[in-house]
Amino acid sequence: MAAESADPTRIMVAVNQSTIKGYPHASISSSGAFEWTVKKIIRSNTSGFKLLLLHVQVPDEDGFDDMDSIYASPADFMIMKHRDRIRGLHLLEYFVKQCNEIGVACEAWVKKGDPKEIICHEVKRVQPDFLVLGSRGLGPFQKVFVGTVSEFCAKHADCPVIAIKRNAAETPQDPVED
Repeated sequence: MAAESADPTRIMVAVNQSTIKGYPHASISSSGAFEWTVKKIIRSNTSGFKLLLLHVQVPDEDGFDDMDSIYASPADFMIMKHRDRIRGLHLLEYFVKQCNEIGVACEAWVKKGDPKEIICHEVKRVQPDFLVLGSRGLGPFQKVFVGTVSEFCAKHADCPVIAIKRNAAETPQDPVED
């Protein structure tokens, strides 16, 4: 009797860009969450897992990074949409390349909006076995003003959630930066 192969365990990993280096660099927290998942969960069992890589782009308040919106033209909006799409793809490319190098299956996609809400919505839609995301380790004062995606997801996501704290040696002076 042949053994049936089980479906791979599907792990959603939420990733974001670095606030220090910007695109296409991954944040310290999301790189740490990805590396922890590979080293501690997947290990050498690459065929037993599938990584679902989600990047949520946070829209700029006025839609412009460093451009004065008073002088915007319709062409400026097309350039911005194209630039944002490319940035998200470059960030995911970094993680997809790593998955391919180690031989683990993956899917990757970009959504726009509030990371807390989008991650929980995507968990409900995709139904991963669990969610892994980075945690910046903000103090109580910073949590009030910045909010924490990891705490929100731990409370509201429809699957088990693992929040990976940053390595103390990699933490910038200002924990809000990542």
